[in-house]
Amino acid sequence: MTRRSRFLSVWLICGLGFLYAPIALVVAMSFNAAPMMTVWSGASLRWYVQLWHSPALMEAAARSLGIAAASATLATLLGGAAGIALARAGAFRGRALFEGLIAVPLVLPDLLIGLALLLLFIALEAVTGWPSGRGVTTIILAHATASLAFVAITVRARLAGLDDTLEQAAADLGATPLIVLRRITLPLIAPALAAGWLLAFTLSLDDVVIASFTGGPGATTLPMVIFSSMRLGPTPVLNALATLILALVAGLLLAAWKIAPVAARGTRD
Repeated sequence: MTRRSRFLSVWLICGLGFLYAPIALVVAMSFNAAPMMTVWSGASLRWYVQLWHSPALMEAAARSLGIAAASATLATLLGGAAGIALARAGAFRGRALFEGLIAVPLVLPDLLIGLALLLLFIALEAVTGWPSGRGVTTIILAHATASLAFVAITVRARLAGLDDTLEQAAADLGATPLIVLRRITLPLIAPALAAGWLLAFTLSLDDVVIASFTGGPGATTLPMVIFSSMRLGPTPVLNALATLILALVAGLLLAAWKIAPVAARGTRD
């Protein structure tokens, strides 16, 4: 058993190293003073300064963060409602179809989702005049559509592991469904909503394919800019940008990790 444990530990370390060593290398090279990726000539912040003075990258980064936040919020609202319906609504007409439609974005390739949404926006513009071309709004709607299924499944799994006794007791004491939702259900699923929002935010910030189909002139996202720049080879500026994105995501995860126990204690109280 000891030899087996050591063997598994070694493989675990090797696997984690294979995953995280490249990320650590990107972070380290973002502080490299040399423009060459293979040469270390001392620590420097020159690439962060150059990134700050790169209007195209900074504008794309700000646009991507705004799109990710907006699409994650919309996906959380719609996906949260869908998850509550699946977990608490019981049997209703069309439930199987509803579950299937929720699960479809999980199995479809991004290429197919992006193409389908592009054709939808073109048809809507031809019939109703909206949207007038593709831009930030269409990307937000597309990202929310693609990620709401992840929120719905997260919320449904959270409610499936919780007893509905508190909700039934509140209803028996005269609480309206809206009060039960606001005072009982939402606090119980707050960690799942936060996790779903973070997941939708990350998926939006990472997407290239769907944004390429549903975006337009003046709506270039940061992943699209990075993908175009990588055709000419990696640069230290991109390393600095990746390090900042990593710090942002790590900060959001740390905040969620800190908030979750507080929310759980508030629910028990």
